[in-house]
Amino acid sequence: MNIGHQSFKKILFGFAFSPKLKINLLETIRIAHFFNAKLILLHVGEKTKENENKINALIQDIEPNGLSIDIQWKEGKPIKTIRKICDEFKIDLLVLGALQHENMYRFYVGSIARKLTRQVSCSVLLLIRPSEVRVPCNHLVVNGLNAPDTPNTIANAFYVANTLGAKQITIVEEILNKEIHVDVEDHRSLKRASIIKERLKNREESRVRKIVGALPKIHTQSINIKNQSIFGKRGYSIGHYAEVVRADLLVMNAPSKSTIFDRIFPHDIEYILSDLPTDLLIIRNEP
Repeated sequence: MNIGHQSFKKILFGFAFSPKLKINLLETIRIAHFFNAKLILLHVGEKTKENENKINALIQDIEPNGLSIDIQWKEGKPIKTIRKICDEFKIDLLVLGALQHENMYRFYVGSIARKLTRQVSCSVLLLIRPSEVRVPCNHLVVNGLNAPDTPNTIANAFYVANTLGAKQITIVEEILNKEIHVDVEDHRSLKRASIIKERLKNREESRVRKIVGALPKIHTQSINIKNQSIFGKRGYSIGHYAEVVRADLLVMNAPSKSTIFDRIFPHDIEYILSDLPTDLLIIRNEP
């Protein structure tokens, strides 16, 4: 099994002059230090002397300790411009600040972040919990979905966990209820459904163990690894689980490129984007 992880060596932070700019910038600079990455700041809008002075003052105040930072000012439509810069600078990770529950967040995710997760060629990190004082990232939850991209997404979760110093990863296998193929009507059918559920759990856990077993031992030996099978609606179930266990980071496969089918039937990740349970890292495995 050929599994590999990305290296986040070029990080792009798309920023606006909002009240949370400083704390989002502080968190992004901290992340760039962890990954030893070059940081590019992008503002889609007019470059004025006032705005230039504001961002430079913030950077100086945060004291990036020698971090390589490049500021880009571009005018145009946000999605198209961010996508273009990601391609032009060969960005590995796009960082965006996001609100968690408010109505404005729903608009922001619907019009910007959701489209970017489908259209950009890199991974995306949505921050909902930036902090002035670093909050340790101790527990990652990652999808164990039976899909072609999942092995590399799991590999990336271990890469991120080791880089950030996390101690636990929970791999969640979401199993659709329709796979049980049993209508529970009496004691006998309930017992049969329970047996099928157990078989499905064993099947999924065996598949995930093979993925983890193929990873370099140096990436897995210091991490407490847990498998968790959940029966329910994909996307919704893992988001709810991440919230219940108070995960510090949720790691998911990137959605496929948008099609007319996706507009009619929501993708798994739409449920998470509509109500973020925690910071969300979306791994884009495509070249």
